[in-house]
Amino acid sequence: MSLKNKVIIVTGGTSGIGEGCSRHLAQLGGKVVVASIQRKEGKALEKAERSNVHDVHFVHTDVADEKSVQALISRTLKLHGRIDALVSNAGVLRMGPVTEFDEAMWDAVMGVNVKGNLWLAKHVAPVMKKQGKGVICITTSVAAFVGFPNHTLYCASKAALEALVRSLAVELAGYARVVGVCPGTIDTPMLAASCDGWAKPVAEIYAEVEQKIPVRRLGTPLDMARAIAFLLSDEASYIDATTLTIDGGTLALPPW
Repeated sequence: MSLKNKVIIVTGGTSGIGEGCSRHLAQLGGKVVVASIQRKEGKALEKAERSNVHDVHFVHTDVADEKSVQALISRTLKLHGRIDALVSNAGVLRMGPVTEFDEAMWDAVMGVNVKGNLWLAKHVAPVMKKQGKGVICITTSVAAFVGFPNHTLYCASKAALEALVRSLAVELAGYARVVGVCPGTIDTPMLAASCDGWAKPVAEIYAEVEQKIPVRRLGTPLDMARAIAFLLSDEASYIDATTLTIDGGTLALPPW
């Protein structure tokens, strides 16, 4: 499997699963454009990876803002002249009971998790059509299928992405494959944030959850990155319009 010289955009590429993808895809020879709102982290990641002779550039991007997405696509084309793949991974979490739901929560979660994916698809699809080839990989979540308490809006946003994968694959048929990855319990800053307010320490919560996951451990960003690398590669050329669940068996035996 090789990603050598493939131009790959990774959104949300400075933290968690996105950071894991940025680093791993670059190690596999990809020309990675890291997109994120985290400017300091992005610059540090770019510097570290380029010191390892990896072709990595950071572009400050807010995927919820169409003009920012357009600037990302333009910058990538200026750097490399093409876009072979998009890892549409940026996401945000807002927790709370539905009785405390408000427009600010809607705008934050749906703006990034759903609208952000639509802006990206809108502006990367013409590039891939002109090339005649491309791959879009969208990060969904087991939250699309499990009713987490106090996660109603987040769960709804991720369920929307499951539908978006299928719809985009049909719409872009003939020149772009559209696939998804559905992570389970992955050890990321977002997972740690979801434990806020619990009476137990995070480490204790993790230890209990690990024993309920069939593979008996949390997932890692590298687990996700390895799977995503395969889906982006030519070896996965017959995989389209579907989502790969990477959850250690969680949905077969939910630990919640």
